[in-house]
Formats: sequence, C-alpha cells, structure tokens
Amino acid sequence: MSDCGGSQGKPGCALTLLLLDAARAVEARAEIALSEVGLSLAKLGALRHLVIAAKPLSLSHLAERHCCGKSNVTQLVDRLAADGFVARVADPEDRRSIRAEVTPDGRAAYDRASMLLADLERDLDSRLGAVPRAEFARQLAALREG
Repeated sequence: MSDCGGSQGKPGCALTLLLLDAARAVEARAEIALSEVGLSLAKLGALRHLVIAAKPLSLSHLAERHCCGKSNVTQLVDRLAADGFVARVADPEDRRSIRAEVTPDGRAAYDRASMLLADLERDLDSRLGAVPRAEFARQLAALREG
C-alpha cells in the first residue's frame, strides 16, 4: 500500500486506505450473506425500521428513519413488496397515504438475516483476536463521530 505522497511532505494515508478497504471487504461479505435470504444492506435497513416500529410506517417516516430521500424509500419498499417482505396498507388517518408494513415473510427474512450477520460478527471477532470487542466498537464509533 502506498504512503499517499509521504515523500512530498504530505502526511501518509496508509491507515485511512486500510480502514476503507476493510470496510468495503466487510460490506461485501455482509451483502453476500444477506443475499441468501433475498436481502441487501439497503433492504435490511428499511426492513429493520419496520420491524422495530412494530406498526406500519408512512413512507415519509420510513425515509426519515432510514436517513434517505422518499424516492429512495419508495424504490426500496417496491422491491421489498415484490419480494413479499413488505405490504402496502392504507393509512387509517389519511386515505390518500400509504404505509409500509412488514409481512410474516419479511419478519422471517429479517430474523434469518440477523442470524447471518451474527455469524459474520463471530467470524470478525475471531479474526480480530485479542482486541476486546467493546473497545474496538468504541474506537470505530469515535472514528465515525470525529
């Protein structure tokens, strides 16, 4: 891995590139694991919000919770509905609005995806070795927030 111009008086960036490469590798492994149940990280994120809410959410609320635009959530809900994981239901407070509701198949897929990601985390734990998990998570959170 290069030093990103260390010989030209610029600070090195080997650690930055290593972190980015590691994140991409973990993301790719997660996507492969999730594909076993017909999910992607994006679909899982939207499904997670619906499972946690335990009630149908308007697409606007889902977009807000998922931190993305309403058009992105609409597309995600379209794909999740086509997979049978989400159903569109009428909003009881406004007949013009639609809410998204997790289906029994969606809940089962979410539960299976959670188990697959737990397996992935156990594998990551074994690769990290002696690094305490809580400390590593704290350090990553500090990097994200800093």
